[in-house]
Amino acid sequence: MENKVSNLAISDIKGVDINEDMIGLFFEDINYGADGGLYAEMIENRNFEFLYCTGDKNDYHQTYDGGYGWSSYPKEDSASLCILSEEPVSKVNPHYLQVTTTGNGCGFKNKAYDGVYLEEGKEYKVSFYARAKAYTGGLKVEVTKDGTSYGSGSIDSITSEWNKYEITIVSQDTVRHGDFVIVLNSPGQAEFDFISCIPSDAVLGLFRQDLTQLLKDMEPGFLRFPGGCIVEGNELTNRYQWKESIGRLEDRRSNWNRWAVHGNNKENNFIGPYPHYNQTLGIGYYEYFLLSEYLGAKPIPIQNVGLACQYQSDELVTIDSNEFPSYIQDTLDLIEFANGDETTYWGKKRIEMGHKEPFYLEYVGIGNEQWETEQVDYFRRYELFEEAIHGKYPEIKLISSAGPNVQSPTYDAAWAWIREKAKMNSNFTAAIDEHYYVPPKWCYDNANFYDNYPRDVKVFAGEYAAHLGNGMNRPELNSMEAALAEAAFMTGLERNADVVHLAAYAPLVARLGYTQWSPDLIWFDDHKAYGTPSYYVQKMYGNHMGNYTLQSRLEGEKEGVYTTVSYKEGSKDIIIKVVNSKEIAHTLRLEIAEGYQLDGTGSVYELKAENLEDYNTIDLVKVGTIQKDIEGIDSNYEYILPPYSFSVIRLKVK
Repeated sequence: MENKVSNLAISDIKGVDINEDMIGLFFEDINYGADGGLYAEMIENRNFEFLYCTGDKNDYHQTYDGGYGWSSYPKEDSASLCILSEEPVSKVNPHYLQVTTTGNGCGFKNKAYDGVYLEEGKEYKVSFYARAKAYTGGLKVEVTKDGTSYGSGSIDSITSEWNKYEITIVSQDTVRHGDFVIVLNSPGQAEFDFISCIPSDAVLGLFRQDLTQLLKDMEPGFLRFPGGCIVEGNELTNRYQWKESIGRLEDRRSNWNRWAVHGNNKENNFIGPYPHYNQTLGIGYYEYFLLSEYLGAKPIPIQNVGLACQYQSDELVTIDSNEFPSYIQDTLDLIEFANGDETTYWGKKRIEMGHKEPFYLEYVGIGNEQWETEQVDYFRRYELFEEAIHGKYPEIKLISSAGPNVQSPTYDAAWAWIREKAKMNSNFTAAIDEHYYVPPKWCYDNANFYDNYPRDVKVFAGEYAAHLGNGMNRPELNSMEAALAEAAFMTGLERNADVVHLAAYAPLVARLGYTQWSPDLIWFDDHKAYGTPSYYVQKMYGNHMGNYTLQSRLEGEKEGVYTTVSYKEGSKDIIIKVVNSKEIAHTLRLEIAEGYQLDGTGSVYELKAENLEDYNTIDLVKVGTIQKDIEGIDSNYEYILPPYSFSVIRLKVK
């Protein structure tokens, strides 16, 4: 079949400025994204505080199950395990483990999600609190599998009072699904709490290296955290409270995760697949700020407005209650924590945690997917937050919500209300947070979605993805078909960068076998992580953003072809992004304005697949970016777009 041909006329007329931070990340602790994921901690339920969570809308139940993930070693009856709370290390997390053995070399082991993964020659930092009750011997810490030891360390003795002990284990070989074990050298009784095992190469001592590198490679402009729905909680009691997520790890109140009850239904007695999905808050707000800094991304924390998740609950704090002002104060205190100096209460807290310089917080999101109803007064809540925040911090940019659906009356009502407010107060909102989880066809049909938007209020495309379906543990949904549709839609985001200020795919990460939501940008298991085709689309946009768009015109055969053009001032590059969504190759003829003197060289970054159904797996990255240099480029250069491809063409200007 003969190639179809399009002409792309690129003028030297500047279009619109592009926010350099436009393409960013949205992180939510879903799919075991924090504990069991980005957080490098390998021990599950390290502090013996886990809850078993069940229930349905407005009727949730939590049962204490602090022994979850722990069992006797080497046999079921080798040791007696008992959870106590009388004399804790921390009153905030009061439970701890008492171990009683009657034989030598007996103790306990941890489930550790899928078991412990050790890499040959690598160091692992182990720490725990322990005290002897009726014991005078030492301890051995070990990772074993099928009777083979892969790394170990020991302590000669422990005291009768709580003390923190640290051991470094060096792996003798690579092992997957190993047991993390602590044993008493001789019979006796001892107690343990806050047990940890973290790879020594964890980024900042906190973050899993492979996942963090994938994020850094995207060159994100911002990081939105800590969620989503977990900001709101199924109940206000399990909403994300930032003050409980900072300070000493031992004093961060463990919480059950909103996603622990996702997928519950009547048929299984309202018990979901992951009722033990909890949050130890080893990654808290301080760590999110550190991660933002490491990635070179602007932090965008999202704050609760006194509403539980409107999908899952009717619970709220009324604005005339004694409680409501505390929600506003929490946000004011957060800004002080991020940006304040040593003379401020919360700024001093940050400095005491080890970060003297401010985090330069610029944006704050007020609510997540909130919408106005007869019962829920989100508009008035936002007004009260805005008045208080801008009264003290007028420089802070606030992000408001338009609800979860861009094709709904609530969305239209939010925009109408905000536009009226913005006429009277240009600082009222910096952007409106829009979310859309849509079929690929919608992305293609709406690549011009923002072409006719009024330019008075900017957009934060805070959560979006092309959905071929959804569900748990379905990495096949991250196919090339979805990625190409997203790339096409994003041409419209870039072309309309004067109204679309920020944009992020969602969700970000997913642990194989522990996933509440599919599709997701990055998948991982106990030892490996990989980017989906959608990941490479996001990376290609993040790595190849110009300072402003160039006016361009596509002529000839347009079906299935989507383009946007920008200019990078520093490198003097014309950057062309183009999608060929069809099954045949397509010739793209460039007609470049005479105002540009090309030096004849350039580069192409190409994402392509043989079939739309192609997707990556933990063992095979089938769809990834290919880079190649090109030469002999003039103002009428032709490039053959492969079938099912997204290409970034960078042309050098003298």
